[in-house]
Amino acid sequence: MNSQQHTFPQFITPNWHDYQLLNSGDGMKQERWGDLILIRPDTAATWPRKNLEEWQQWDGWFHADQKRSHGYWEWKKKKPHPWIIRYCDLPFSVHPTTSKQLGLFPEQAVNWDWCMQKIKISLTQRHSIRLLNLFGYTGVATIAAAQAGASVCHVDASKAMVSWCSQNAALLGKKLPIRFIVDDCLKFLQREERRGQRYDAIILDPPTFGRGAHGETWKIEDQLITLLQSCKGLLGEAPLFLLMNTYSATLSPLLLQKICEEIFPKEKKSKLTIACLGLKGSSDQKILPCGITTRWEA
Repeated sequence: MNSQQHTFPQFITPNWHDYQLLNSGDGMKQERWGDLILIRPDTAATWPRKNLEEWQQWDGWFHADQKRSHGYWEWKKKKPHPWIIRYCDLPFSVHPTTSKQLGLFPEQAVNWDWCMQKIKISLTQRHSIRLLNLFGYTGVATIAAAQAGASVCHVDASKAMVSWCSQNAALLGKKLPIRFIVDDCLKFLQREERRGQRYDAIILDPPTFGRGAHGETWKIEDQLITLLQSCKGLLGEAPLFLLMNTYSATLSPLLLQKICEEIFPKEKKSKLTIACLGLKGSSDQKILPCGITTRWEA
């Protein structure tokens, strides 16, 4: 067997001005967000910590509650309010939550860049681009795509997350072509397909596990094929791309490749890229795994 067949690229997001991974290890990561240094849990950081003296420097520390799925923050320094983080010319509002998240995933910057570039190039050849962002969270990808020139439909089951996205969009100080939808993403997909709606590009960031408003259980392993099939049904006659991010330990790059090859048969001009995302610590030089990204380009 040719081992090269199972070799997948790794996309390492460089540190950007308002974000920097410093160190990681022992199930934790030390990061700089703007002027503050934060420490948060990260199960991917399985190696021993280095530079232990540097770990004494922190402004905010998230303590996980072992008996619950959430935890609490401890602060040495008062966090700014509002707390605005910028990626290039895009501002975003940061809010520390009880789930340890802050509202954006810095490793996704390589995908924001790729998405914006694809849209800008494509708009030189077509009049408009309709993009659907599913499980859109706080809308960083939505805003990046809209800023690049796409008309975006942003969908998330959480009203709070959709509201957060709307607030982020307002930070640019101009009207962006974004439609905000609070809905179950899979049900929305199926309704859009019945209505005959079509999109030029789709971004999706499905959670590994979750529960709906009425107690429904979501497991990505059980729903992924149905989800991607529904996405394929919504892509127009001349689609641009589908971009998906996954974080489940049971969905390996090879498995994702096989699934996508079944749903999106390879054509002469199509391209499928499965890559591992990562961040490199500026101090310890360790690469922290941050999920898998799947890019299908027509």
